[in-house]
Amino acid sequence: MTAPTTGNTTPTGTTPTGTTPTGTTPANTPQGAITTGTDPHFLSIAEASALIQQRKLSPVELTQAFLDRIAALDDQLHAYITVTADQAMNQARAAEAEIAAGTYKGPLHGIPVALKDIYCTNGIRTTCHSRTREDYVPDFDATTVTKLYEHGAVLLGKLSTHEFAHGGPSFDLPWPAARNPWNQAHVTGGSSSGSGAAVAAGLAAGSLGSDTGGSIRNPAALCGLVGLKPTYGLVSRSGVYTNSFSYDHCGPITWTVQDAAMMLQAIAGHDARDPASAPYPAADYGADLFAGVKGLRIGVMRHLYEDDIKTADSVKAALETAYDVLRGLGATLEDTRIASAHDYHAVKIAMAESELFSVHEPVLRTRLNDFGADFLGRALGALLISGHDYVQASRQRRRMIAAIAPLYDKYDVLITAGPGPAGRLDAWRTLNFWTGTNITAPFNCTGGPALVQCIGFTDGGLPLSMQITGRPFADPMVLRVAQAYEAATGWKTRRPVVTPGTAPLAQPPVPAPAKADISATRRAEIAAICKRAGLTLPEHHFEQLCASAPHIEEMVAHLYRDYAFYDEPSSVFVPGT
Repeated sequence: MTAPTTGNTTPTGTTPTGTTPTGTTPANTPQGAITTGTDPHFLSIAEASALIQQRKLSPVELTQAFLDRIAALDDQLHAYITVTADQAMNQARAAEAEIAAGTYKGPLHGIPVALKDIYCTNGIRTTCHSRTREDYVPDFDATTVTKLYEHGAVLLGKLSTHEFAHGGPSFDLPWPAARNPWNQAHVTGGSSSGSGAAVAAGLAAGSLGSDTGGSIRNPAALCGLVGLKPTYGLVSRSGVYTNSFSYDHCGPITWTVQDAAMMLQAIAGHDARDPASAPYPAADYGADLFAGVKGLRIGVMRHLYEDDIKTADSVKAALETAYDVLRGLGATLEDTRIASAHDYHAVKIAMAESELFSVHEPVLRTRLNDFGADFLGRALGALLISGHDYVQASRQRRRMIAAIAPLYDKYDVLITAGPGPAGRLDAWRTLNFWTGTNITAPFNCTGGPALVQCIGFTDGGLPLSMQITGRPFADPMVLRVAQAYEAATGWKTRRPVVTPGTAPLAQPPVPAPAKADISATRRAEIAAICKRAGLTLPEHHFEQLCASAPHIEEMVAHLYRDYAFYDEPSSVFVPGT
């Protein structure tokens, strides 16, 4: 396959940060092309589905187009770990025959998709992008994979991720880190890194990612896509490798909002194999998708990006224009507040890191040096988070859930900035994880749906994003607001340009560990903690842990409040659920 036409592109320099009406061409598209929809790999799921149903597009031809494009471009992007070409073509032929025989399974029938490589797939290796799982081949499918197959989807392959859906871009693993198709020197975001690269570059029509603290929304935002973290418990986690039991969500990464609704429709619903699965039937996620926002009330959480987190001016400008679009469509917007992003971050990290460490502890004891440096720089930090810290975090999380409930009564959705723009791949340092705060974690704490979508581009052509969240199980409302914004703007007409035959960029070197500025006494205490845990750390990993210690201590300080004896943690067992 050839790269998309670049005839309508303009030089880097003045990409707008506002919005444009439906059907118009956004001006100045650095590293991006205006697409006409004629390239099969750039069709949305909804567009391809309509053509397949009308017998105007062959699932076999569509699947082959994606496989050809993967073969031509993935050596630059590293989106895929495993390409399942033979299975994909067999599934495509079966879909074509079924549709010809009058057995149409719905909008995903014959649609080529890919999976983050933490989704277990029967007979296909599931590596979690880790040396420790390099040869693991499950003998079962994750529930979500089974549901995709039941709806006739075609599996193109398994996608790159940050190791075990956790460590940031790491340069010491068996497979290279994925690259952002808008600018390959930049990150895709994670941990669903290959999902962002694949869908943006037209290497898959859609993908399933996972989101523990932003891992669907980060790559979607940084790659100009729609990423939906559904309500916790709405989509089964069964057969998806655990990051954090309390915070993991599974959901779609797609080009359009309608595509996200279509994928959610296929995978949502109760699953007895997932103990956190909500005992509710799936809704009709397309029923009110095009109802618009006239008369809706929207709360704007400015403080998250104006006060709590350092945010680029381009993001702030794009958000103001996006707010004007929503007002112009008839919505009422007013400012509101939730707790500090720092408090949410502390709660999420204290709980999720502790849970992740418990998952990996047995292998860390025996194969520590087979993990990537970045994963270890995060996971080992849990050694410095106590059981007491975990319980206090859970109690504070329960308060946060109660505190946001009145806002759900007042507003139909809440809006704030999304992640981005993307930083350079070679600039990532593990210590950033402990020193920073992210804008996505609050909505993992509260558990409701959260969606990101593109609202413009930087002058250098990198996507900017907005985040829409709502009350638990208000996923249809979140999708509805996002669809109204998308339909009123022109951002979906541009795609990144990736040219076949271009030499891949070199993998960055593994960064040196951060230097620790702590006392000898504190070093000795940390060494004793490692010894009690049965872990013998090489010097560079120990140094990284010691460098993280002051930041972990500062984070944990956010957890301590005046709690009454009756302030329960968020993880309270409810019989019958």
